[in-house]
Amino acid sequence: MTAIRKIKSFACLASFSLLLTSGASFAKTGESNDHQLTHEQVRSAIQVNLEQNMYSLPPRIQGHYGLRMYRMTGDEKYSNAALIDLITITERQNFFACNVDKPNFINEQSQQAISVLGKGPRAKARKKALAPFPEFIFYSDILLRYASRTDELGFMGPCHQQMVKAVKSYDLAPALTDPAMIKAWAAQLVNYVYWAKQLSVGDYVAEYKKAFIETYPNEQDSELDKKQFRNKLYGMTHFIFAASGYYQQEVSQKEFQWILDYFDSNIERILTDATDDIIAEVGISFLLTGQRDHPVVKKTQDHITSSFNPEYQLIPSPRGNPDMVMGEHRNVLAMMLLDWPKTLHKGPHLANIKATQKYLPVQVTSKEKIKPNK
Repeated sequence: MTAIRKIKSFACLASFSLLLTSGASFAKTGESNDHQLTHEQVRSAIQVNLEQNMYSLPPRIQGHYGLRMYRMTGDEKYSNAALIDLITITERQNFFACNVDKPNFINEQSQQAISVLGKGPRAKARKKALAPFPEFIFYSDILLRYASRTDELGFMGPCHQQMVKAVKSYDLAPALTDPAMIKAWAAQLVNYVYWAKQLSVGDYVAEYKKAFIETYPNEQDSELDKKQFRNKLYGMTHFIFAASGYYQQEVSQKEFQWILDYFDSNIERILTDATDDIIAEVGISFLLTGQRDHPVVKKTQDHITSSFNPEYQLIPSPRGNPDMVMGEHRNVLAMMLLDWPKTLHKGPHLANIKATQKYLPVQVTSKEKIKPNK
């Protein structure tokens, strides 16, 4: 660790200790915080809390956090969290991609994936929307999900060509452009669209954008209840996030001006009706398009800072739940919004990092070693 990093680490811990003390004071007295915590204090406290508890979190959560922190900082200490994620998804890809030709396998796995969606209102809506496209979830939420993340880390996973052939043989467009599907999970569909493009198995970007706008025309916003308004916002942020490779590079402001203008025009409703996750994503959308000084950024930063709970040392759920597994997504987004870097970092490409290159799963192949066909 460099001297500068040590100093930052000590400063972070000192800030954390101060906030712990103040948090305990607020909890005992019930008094409000008369002096608003700074963005830096909130970001530092969340970071220390998450990283002190990182080993208690599932591999998927560790990987999610590590990937984002690497892309924010370029610090190789986060590469091991990405390695844990790679090991996990390689095992999954080996099972799913290598069995796609097995009779009835896709149907069985599709039904299994649908069965674990849950029983709440959102889960019921998703199950109903999937009814005409039962196997879509296998090709998108399983095959594309694992293969795209393996690709981001610099590898081709097991049975890659079988996976490519299988996804290319299935037309994703009918499900992607179905209004019921968009209303059930707009953001996830954007992910699938960009993962398909990333892996060169289909380009559905234009089709999905057209279907999304037709499903959520701005002039009908007054008819959207809070849940559908949030779903629309969540889908919009993910157009920008997915195009950036999930925080690996800035994207064109011009290309996504239709989204940015919408956020700007509707920021007051967003701050009132959206969740903290979505509010943070709205602010990050401007940062990803190079607009650090846009008024929406400060408004979202101020809102997120005010949502910080000193007692829990993080931003709890809308219902006040401080569970770290459920809240890591919300809190790492808050950290990113409150401390956006000057430069984003691609990867991590684990084959090129000393800390991880000796521990790679044997079933992945570095893309740098794959010579294109002549």
